Amino acid sequence: MPSAIPAKRTPQVPEVTAFFDKPTNTISYVVKDPVSRACAIVDPVLDIDYAAARISHGSADAIASYVTGAGLTVEWLIETHVHADHLSAAPYIQGYLGGKLGIGEKITLVQETFGEVFNEGTEFRRDGSQFDHLFRDGETYSIGTLRARVLHTPGHTPACTTHVIGDAAFVGDTLFMPDSGTARADFPGGNAHALYLSARRILELPPETRLFMCHDYGGEDRDVRWETTVAEERAHNIHVRDGIGEEQFVATRTARDAKLSAPRLIIPSLQVNMKAGRLPAPDETGKRFLKVPLDTL
Repeated sequence: MPSAIPAKRTPQVPEVTAFFDKPTNTISYVVKDPVSRACAIVDPVLDIDYAAARISHGSADAIASYVTGAGLTVEWLIETHVHADHLSAAPYIQGYLGGKLGIGEKITLVQETFGEVFNEGTEFRRDGSQFDHLFRDGETYSIGTLRARVLHTPGHTPACTTHVIGDAAFVGDTLFMPDSGTARADFPGGNAHALYLSARRILELPPETRLFMCHDYGGEDRDVRWETTVAEERAHNIHVRDGIGEEQFVATRTARDAKLSAPRLIIPSLQVNMKAGRLPAPDETGKRFLKVPLDTL
């Protein structure tokens, strides 16, 4: 008697709500389990007026208000990587709503690199212990009944991860919308060869997988968008669509990176985000200070 063919598992479909932060063109997400009140928050933004050196919480408060209004329980706050273009609001939101704060385990490499750049002393721990959890490549975890899996997708930074949650994947800065291609790979610790392999790893997911971007800048002929699919990226991504090989990608990415200026908020973002989004401790007068390393980045 022939053995039964196992039924194909239907992927879970999380409820995804996006929050667009216009000053940084960042998209944060609340990812909800469809059969419970459990949720995760991905890449929340802390507002900063850099010229005036003032912190505010409008973007984070909008997310927190949505979560509390919907009666959700935050189980995870997820950073896809150490962002160089915005400050993380994860510890601020965590203080009100709880949840575990997680990032990829290669955060230690970022901390080593930028601990030196910002001349941090020995009191700055470079072991990732500022975070509640360090995700390993291939690790699985749950958001309520949702199954989630972590892919280590370095290249933009050594610590970049993609979180595959049900039928959705949150790709951080590894991929952009098809007409924008991929993230830069010229920061310390970045690598265009690794970025190509990471992008292709994401594109090996099922073609119907929904992909959610961390950034989008719109264009002359379209509004800002942040959701696409593996199939759309494989067919149309200007940098890594099917048929573009690693050598061609690296040449294109390297030439483009050479023309890019540094992100406007790279100085405050890196030194805060490598510490899990925690602002510098106040001095004896109660004031906080950020460092500006000259002629370094």
